[in-house]
Amino acid sequence: MPTAVSLFSGCGGSDAGVIAAGFDVIMANDVLAYAHDVYLANFPETDYRVGDVQTIANFPAAELLVGCYPCQGFSQGGARIANRKINTLYLEFARALNLIQPKAFIAENVSGLRRSTYRHLLEDQLKQFSEAGRHGYDVHWMQLNAHEFGVAQERKRLVIVGIRKDFNIPFVFPGPTHGPLTDTPYFTIANALDGLPDWPEGEFCDDPFHWYYLSRNRRRDWSEVSKTIVSHMRHMPLHPISPSLLRINTDKWVFESEAPARRFSYREAARLQGFMPAYTSHGGDMIFPESITGAKADFSHNMLRHKYRVIGNAVPPPLFHAVAGALPNIWD
Repeated sequence: MPTAVSLFSGCGGSDAGVIAAGFDVIMANDVLAYAHDVYLANFPETDYRVGDVQTIANFPAAELLVGCYPCQGFSQGGARIANRKINTLYLEFARALNLIQPKAFIAENVSGLRRSTYRHLLEDQLKQFSEAGRHGYDVHWMQLNAHEFGVAQERKRLVIVGIRKDFNIPFVFPGPTHGPLTDTPYFTIANALDGLPDWPEGEFCDDPFHWYYLSRNRRRDWSEVSKTIVSHMRHMPLHPISPSLLRINTDKWVFESEAPARRFSYREAARLQGFMPAYTSHGGDMIFPESITGAKADFSHNMLRHKYRVIGNAVPPPLFHAVAGALPNIWD
């Protein structure tokens, strides 16, 4: 089984995908303690190191390097500040690439990197990665849509793949596995949430729907794919059990009836992100610990917020499964 090192690993979305593709993730890293706790509750065999990646001086040898460096500076739903330090954490990925010199790598970020404001950062990533190590890497990038790979959610992501130049083997991105151009329909909200209760007590944010939330249509029907799952629990899309929304003015929507409405729960959000039971080591739904390792009591009182956060920041496992599965067989 080929080995992989994972950086900016979060709660394990990218790693669940590469594990499903046949890799052994021997090391993972993230700065969030609760991401570490969720990861190890579901993938306990990995050596997960909590802390700033800049403090890690050495990495284990591996054949694949995976990295999903933070996207808040580029994201449509984030601050979108071009000079934020968080925007250059790809340099730490490049440092690891130089030290490990794996046979291949996969990196992921939001599609906003394609915008003119950030294009120079994308170009620098491609340059840094292509020149890494003794041999350098043939680097390819493409925007992929998660719902075309069996994820019940619209989520566009920019994926960068590199294969070491000494192999002289091209990489071809996988084509859609779901949708009208395939033999398999989209994986819908109904498919993803099958078997879950309609009103899971204590698992969803029940804060009031403020004016900003109702400035757009946050609801999709059972037969559709969800809108993008986000990390802020108050902005989570509506569950289809909620009444439809009607637009009554510019940036103003109202519920069609006074029937009860609610956001997706964190457990439902996990499934909509692609964390189906097939993508956990124990074959069940994602496990979410009820405390944070090393946290003081006054820090971990609002576990709901932390659960939503790590899931909203995750990479859909089926997307990385498809990309890792498309790598050429260079592991022998």
